[in-house]
Amino acid sequence: MEVKTTYVSKFELPHKILKEFYCPVLPTDFLPDVIETEECEESIGEPSLITVDLNQVLDWLHSDLAPRPFESEVCDIPVLLFVPDFSTKHLLFHYDGTPQSANLIKNFIRLFGNLLHDSKATIISPSFIPKSKIKEEQEIIHLVSDSTHETSFIKFNFSRIGDFWSYAVKHGCTLLVTTKTNQADLGKVLYHFYKGEMWSDQLSFYLSL
Repeated sequence: MEVKTTYVSKFELPHKILKEFYCPVLPTDFLPDVIETEECEESIGEPSLITVDLNQVLDWLHSDLAPRPFESEVCDIPVLLFVPDFSTKHLLFHYDGTPQSANLIKNFIRLFGNLLHDSKATIISPSFIPKSKIKEEQEIIHLVSDSTHETSFIKFNFSRIGDFWSYAVKHGCTLLVTTKTNQADLGKVLYHFYKGEMWSDQLSFYLSL
């Protein structure tokens, strides 16, 4: 399956390293570097996920003197930056109390639901959440808990994507789920720490609006 120009044009990444997936729910045998060979039971008009080999992205980033953005125009199609040994064994969810963050997690659970039954999940939320958001926060916790084997919930006042990345690396997380509003800063973090002392070849990234 070739990547359609309408979607490729939104990305600054080399077109040859992008792959599209159209199933609204990924199969249990999902592999991010292998395009779907069978039709989905439910067809959708645009990709439900675009996957990119993280190592190839990093080599591309380091071909220039400064980090570049992943997308020229941020679109609503989720992007998975995956390492060769991709795994959903330990998920790290970034919940910041906004509706966008809640929708991000709900959509991720819907898309990856078949791959999460044996997963461990950690949700990081700000220490202070307005009373109007407490119900939503509890709904997110229950949703993740019902969808995974084990779930923990932590309150940290992380304000930078680098904080989440450092936590994920330190605690052996395999997939960080966060919003595309962080992708420019994530690109900078990856650019500066790639193959450094803190680097992890186990951590993939799911980015969406």
